[in-house]
Amino acid sequence: MQIFISLLASLFVLGTVAGIFFAGLADGVGLALLGAATAVALAGTGSALGVGIAAEAAAGVTAEDPDKFGRLLLLQALPGTQGFYGLITAFLVMNRLGFFAGEVADLSLATGLQFFLACLPTAIAGFLSAYFQGRVAVAGINLVAKRPDQSGKALIMTGLVETYAVLGLLISILMIFGIRI
Repeated sequence: MQIFISLLASLFVLGTVAGIFFAGLADGVGLALLGAATAVALAGTGSALGVGIAAEAAAGVTAEDPDKFGRLLLLQALPGTQGFYGLITAFLVMNRLGFFAGEVADLSLATGLQFFLACLPTAIAGFLSAYFQGRVAVAGINLVAKRPDQSGKALIMTGLVETYAVLGLLISILMIFGIRI
């Protein structure tokens, strides 16, 4: 249900983008910033969901055995990294646009759309991988609850899901720096 609500909110954002675009109200900078905001919002939402479901499981295990808290903390925190990837993507876009230098570039609509599209790999891969990484973290937390000596294996399984968020971030970075302003 949580993922359905999040995807519905994402469709609302994309519908708003399409409405602005087709109504002729968009400009290049606006679309680029919308891409940056989408990367932060979707990756952050996925991280919140992933960390939340892992925290629920970790709280139950910690209530039974408080000594396992340290082993469970990293499993709970891992799905949160995707939110940082969205933030990095947004900072890179804003830096390329000149927001931190005080002179914002004047972008064509096509260039703004390129920036928007460049943010989507981080946004989508971040959202989905964080959510599913949270689910894998829950399985790892359950493993550690029964066999504390297996926490390394639980971390490896949870970390494998991270690969796809990193790939999304990498592609977004390459695309952002490949856009001519």
